Amino acid sequence: MSNSNYETVIGLEIHAELNTRSKLFCNCEVAFGTDANTRTCPICLGMPGVLPVLNERAFEFALRAAVALNCEISPACSFDRKNYFYPDLPKGYQISQKYAPLGRNGYVDFEFEGETHRTRVHQIHLEEDAGKLVHADVTGNVNRSYVDLNRACVPLLEIVSEPDLRSPDEAIAYWRAVKEIIEYIDISDCNMEEGSFRCDANISLRPIGSNEFGTRTELKNKNSFQHVLAALNYEEKRQARILDEGGEIHQETLLFDLDTGRTSPMRSKEEAHDYRYFPEPDLVRTNVSPDRIEKIRTALPELPAARRERFVTEFQIPEYVAEFLTATRQMADYFDETARLSNDPKASSNWIMGDLSGLLNSAGLQIQDTEVTPIHLSELIGLIKEGTISGKIAKSVLPEVFETGKSPRQMVEEKGLAQISDSSAIETVIDQVIAENSGSAQDVRDGKKKAIGFLVGQVMRATKGKANPQMVNQILRQKLESS
Repeated sequence: MSNSNYETVIGLEIHAELNTRSKLFCNCEVAFGTDANTRTCPICLGMPGVLPVLNERAFEFALRAAVALNCEISPACSFDRKNYFYPDLPKGYQISQKYAPLGRNGYVDFEFEGETHRTRVHQIHLEEDAGKLVHADVTGNVNRSYVDLNRACVPLLEIVSEPDLRSPDEAIAYWRAVKEIIEYIDISDCNMEEGSFRCDANISLRPIGSNEFGTRTELKNKNSFQHVLAALNYEEKRQARILDEGGEIHQETLLFDLDTGRTSPMRSKEEAHDYRYFPEPDLVRTNVSPDRIEKIRTALPELPAARRERFVTEFQIPEYVAEFLTATRQMADYFDETARLSNDPKASSNWIMGDLSGLLNSAGLQIQDTEVTPIHLSELIGLIKEGTISGKIAKSVLPEVFETGKSPRQMVEEKGLAQISDSSAIETVIDQVIAENSGSAQDVRDGKKKAIGFLVGQVMRATKGKANPQMVNQILRQKLESS
């Protein structure tokens, strides 16, 4: 931080809703954007006498995350009741994991400021999400809050880091790295706009050289990288100012107002004893065998950091290109297949990062939604390499493929875009261009080499861009140099 008197200490509690079809302890459908309180049942509403049943797929997804984050897996996992009361928590307690969580002592390696950083994962556990409050102005002059319990009991993965992060920017880099891993192992859509990927950030300051942690504050339930970054930056400065003035930091949960750029107290920060944890009596312990862990480990896809390293070494592409291409698993898969089919990784990466990404951005689509398949893109690259079309014509073909889903070769044939590579036909056009532009031709003969660019342009214009540019250059030079 800018104030050299203090060291910043940050830890994140990352929450990811798992993309299962049903909730964690009942058969209610998990669906975003449906009418309020239409995806509920007596179990997720917390009615007396009901019994939860663990969603096996959610447990499997959570195990997959624990393995991917290098955690030590608990051989016997159990659930506990975390007791607190909010309007959106129908039972008055949350079923979570405290005493025997899924995993502990993991770590995440990520790139930050040109170096590899490691943040330790304290634990990873599975719990049920709460509902949500909907604040609305119903009558025009009275503000009211409503409770929507569709989200109650949705399976939620919580990843708790150790306080290893030393700046807001490093915290965001770590959060992005976790998001990449969760997306790659396909257990959550990590849709931040819908709130399925969010975090609580804890921040404190301590004097430089001190081993004692300062009093922390918590920024609650944020689902935006930029918002968390802004909130942490403000809180870092606020705490430094208080400490410089001889004041005291109070342990509390804070809200962040994006409009004012300031934090404000929400409530005093609870400790574990405030929640009165005790074992959940209605759920049995779940045993996890070493064979099951190894089976999950071998089934994991290539994770983003390893994939970036392979792209750089195997395909000889720059690190910043590999970083772009591995931002999502779908993008990395797309490049991998295109590079394999075209046998030209450099051309594949250039087309994906350039023209194709431009079309996707304009249409508001992701790489997995496009009509341009890796087969299409590799075929387009092949048409250029074999001389059927020029790179310039290829740039006009790609949008047509993007819109229609037709193959590039089909589009070239239908529109008559094939490149003219008949030397006699090109020579005829060149003779005409030289005759019509004798001054420029004489400039080339007199040693003004730049003038040949004008003549090449005239030939390409006369052939509507279809002439093979290499042949045009070669034949032009031969004619003008020999004369």
